[in-house]
Amino acid sequence: MVDLAGLKAANLARWNVMKVDPHVEPLFAHVAGRLVASKARYQSVAVTGVPWAVIAVIHERESSQSWKASLAQGDPWNRRSVHVPRGRGPFTSWEAAASDALINCAPYAAKNTDWTVGGTLVMLEEYNGLGYEQWHHIASPYLWAGTDQYTKGKYVADGHFDSEAVDHQLGVAGLLKVMIKLDQSITFADEASAEKISAVLLVRHSRRFSVWYGRSTIRPQKGGSYEEAHYLRHRRATLFHQRLRGRSPRQGAAAVAVCASL
Repeated sequence: MVDLAGLKAANLARWNVMKVDPHVEPLFAHVAGRLVASKARYQSVAVTGVPWAVIAVIHERESSQSWKASLAQGDPWNRRSVHVPRGRGPFTSWEAAASDALINCAPYAAKNTDWTVGGTLVMLEEYNGLGYEQWHHIASPYLWAGTDQYTKGKYVADGHFDSEAVDHQLGVAGLLKVMIKLDQSITFADEASAEKISAVLLVRHSRRFSVWYGRSTIRPQKGGSYEEAHYLRHRRATLFHQRLRGRSPRQGAAAVAVCASL
């Protein structure tokens, strides 16, 4: 299993020091400009909850921005896909295929709630696969090709890794950096916002919460005070937080704060 929190921290550190290879800097600028020029079309798919710039760089990596190819794996969207994810389609449009890729195919990008720099980079790495981190312990070229964070090593086919192969496609991290210079509306969430959003979704979507914790108006018990009632409600939220599994302490704390504000 890959430590996603560790990967997030590692990718954030790489992002902060990353430099584009001078030899491909003009190519980065050209491709980034082409992606930004198609912003409106990507925004039509961003209703899935995935930022348009993220959709754009995935499109470039999967199919060199071909509008005839699916966002999922680069296969023609008007035919049933033969590469992973297999068996998708046919679709009626590029947009329909892209929405399916983001909503119904791993890593289910539309369900991601962490759009901080680190969280975005983890999701993008998951989109391509975590094999580079899990089995080879190298920076994924899907993210870092064309920058000083990557040298060599590549999956040349599904499940087949070549340690000497070099990925000559532009990585999505470098593309995002250059796109931000061209379009300053491209931003990332801050850590506090990401934790609050995750907590809100956690509370909203938990049946256990709505049954066990309840949404009734706070009222003191007979002979009690409103302060005691607020304490009990907060205590219930704390217990709810403790029962949640697989959540970070900071995210759990955010969930408690959201519960207390309901």
